[in-house]
Amino acid sequence: MASALWARSQANISLLFAEVPFERRAAAAATAGFEAIECWWPFTVASPPPAEVDAFVASVADAGVALRGLNFFAGDMPGGDRGVVSNPSRRSEFDDSMAVAVDIGARLGVTAFNALYGNRVPGLSTDEQDEAALDALTAATEQCDAIGATVLVEPVSGVGAYPLKLAGDALAVITKVRERTQVGRIALLADLYHLTVNGDDVRRVVTDHVDRIGHVQIADAPGRHEPGTGAADIIGLVDLLEQSGYTGGLGLEYVPSGDTVAGLAWLYQLAPGLQVNADSPAAEMVR
Repeated sequence: MASALWARSQANISLLFAEVPFERRAAAAATAGFEAIECWWPFTVASPPPAEVDAFVASVADAGVALRGLNFFAGDMPGGDRGVVSNPSRRSEFDDSMAVAVDIGARLGVTAFNALYGNRVPGLSTDEQDEAALDALTAATEQCDAIGATVLVEPVSGVGAYPLKLAGDALAVITKVRERTQVGRIALLADLYHLTVNGDDVRRVVTDHVDRIGHVQIADAPGRHEPGTGAADIIGLVDLLEQSGYTGGLGLEYVPSGDTVAGLAWLYQLAPGLQVNADSPAAEMVR
């Protein structure tokens, strides 16, 4: 029997439902049967105009889905940035985005915020960058506690300058933040795709550190498409997560190999309760 964890799948609308404009993707996810979604920073700048924030909040609220995960501002992602946490010259941007994120979180019930660590910056010592990251993550952990949300730290693949490659790298950072404050929650974002591509022992990460995993994301490897398109044992790892006591959500953070909904056939088989709502006014979005 498939793990019940599949029923807690969250559609990452930064990658899924790219067939429709971003402001309609929450509704498309709801029509496809999802009760919860997550996304990367949905704005182009760290401190967007209030009208843009309100429009984003409305798109989620009107869709009737829960926004469970949100990235803080991560810089120019298409240009290669992977966060600003460890760059001391960008601390004000991180703080600005944190204030916006916590406001969104309070309005929509966000339970987790992903703080991408940031690439190494030439000309700055690693000690200086790591100190900046610890300061920023400590502040984020304390401020997110005001709404009961968890800060996540994620190993990432594909960018050589990003220093957190394995679960142990992220867990070491989390431990250092915990040495600075006992306020709030900070945990590992275990992206099974990134960990697999980077050569981590993913099964051991799950069995040894499940109590430190705050969120899980999946994509098959190689390719970063939906489960079944690569060689990674995604179903086995999800089963292991549930057997090990993981009770969080499961983010679908993959690039669909074709039409998003057609590509969800694997999920509908694993979680029969999820299905396209053919009567939804938004149904045409996902056909």
